Amino acid sequence: MEHLLTAVCLLLYKALFVLSGPDVVLVIAPTHIHGTKGQPLLLPVEYNFAIKDVDIQGSWHLKNKSNGLTHLVTFRNKTVIADMHMEYTNKFSFHPPNASLKINRLDDTEEGEYELTINIRFSNDAQPVKKTKSIKVTVDVPVSRPLIRLTPATAAIEDKDNVTLSCWVQNGTRVQYRWLRETNPLQPGARHTLSDGHSVLRISPVRKADMGNYTCEASNYISRQQSQKLPLNVFYGPYNLAVNSDIGLQTGQVFTVDPGELVSFDCWADSNPPNTYVWISKGINFTEVIMTGPRFEVKSLTLAHREDYTCRAYNNVTQKQDEAQFTIVVAGLGIGREKHSQVGSSISPVAAITVTSLIVITCMVFVLFRKACHPQKVIRNMYNRPLTEQKRPHLSGHEDATEDFGIYEFIAIPGKSDPTQASSRSLSRLDSAQDLHTTIYDVIRHIPETPPQGPLK
Repeated sequence: MEHLLTAVCLLLYKALFVLSGPDVVLVIAPTHIHGTKGQPLLLPVEYNFAIKDVDIQGSWHLKNKSNGLTHLVTFRNKTVIADMHMEYTNKFSFHPPNASLKINRLDDTEEGEYELTINIRFSNDAQPVKKTKSIKVTVDVPVSRPLIRLTPATAAIEDKDNVTLSCWVQNGTRVQYRWLRETNPLQPGARHTLSDGHSVLRISPVRKADMGNYTCEASNYISRQQSQKLPLNVFYGPYNLAVNSDIGLQTGQVFTVDPGELVSFDCWADSNPPNTYVWISKGINFTEVIMTGPRFEVKSLTLAHREDYTCRAYNNVTQKQDEAQFTIVVAGLGIGREKHSQVGSSISPVAAITVTSLIVITCMVFVLFRKACHPQKVIRNMYNRPLTEQKRPHLSGHEDATEDFGIYEFIAIPGKSDPTQASSRSLSRLDSAQDLHTTIYDVIRHIPETPPQGPLK
């Protein structure tokens, strides 16, 4: 059964070879390998077929500049036919039928082109198939950590100075260089040029955007190293000059403040090194420097209704300056200012909770009032009350005729102009001294002991 399977496999290989032609891939090997000097290196070779019952013959040769063409080994199946030269005995390892060749310790003399020639016969009556593979071996030295230098070493002035960054390594072969600012690779451009295999970076002229930490990366096929970060400082500015104040209302460059208010203004611009600030008061026919520094304070009581000012920022290194003009208007803001300051502000959560609580409390009081007082019932009873009850006559308090029965005597007391007309009898009835202009009713109440038995005659 085993022989039958072998025969079938051989027939399949022969059919594959016939159908595919001489270019069928039977042997696989790389074309170029980079090795590390002083380290072992394997030249791998793989068969694209089963090697059982297949006759394989082959040999290795090395071709380089120092020794020309050198024969290394010849083999057939599992047997080495021609051994390597004595000088290569300890440099190579070879284990047929595996055709891979191992270099035990790679040196400069092992750099070159290795050629494998192999003949494959699938059966005794078949013609051998010849395949040749060439592998180029490059001996590389790992790169050391690159060094970096900046020229000029001091900070550069924007739009005036040019800077050059240089990078190199002490060890390494076939080194490639790459520049990074922070973590972003730099590409050649209008102001950035690369030379000497990208080991030199030139920036002309330097600008604010070039500030940052620069790193040089050196690499080859077997190693990669980065240099230490080198900061690039650039003197620039001033940029984006602006005047701001936390007091008053600002409309453009006009600040409106309340009378008597202490007003402070801050002047700031982006600059390296920091700017020198000067505050200038401007009038129709005069210009006066009133103070220096980034902050300006003034009491509005000392100001006229409207005054114009200027903040000037100056960079002593770049010799550049910028100005920002503004106007102070003194006017009573009052409630309008509070309303203006609240425009566009959203309702705070505390205010929302307070309003909601008041609404809930009001609704609860209203419900309790309805349940306790029944205002609808009271109003309905008022409108449904009988007319006689609503228009009850006024009671004098003496509706009982029996109780009020008696003799009534009217006494009139004259004024001061006719005191003689008042009788002594009437005056003697006065209980207390009263105004003589007042009318007094002397009521003599008499209730008979026995009510009358019949009508009066």
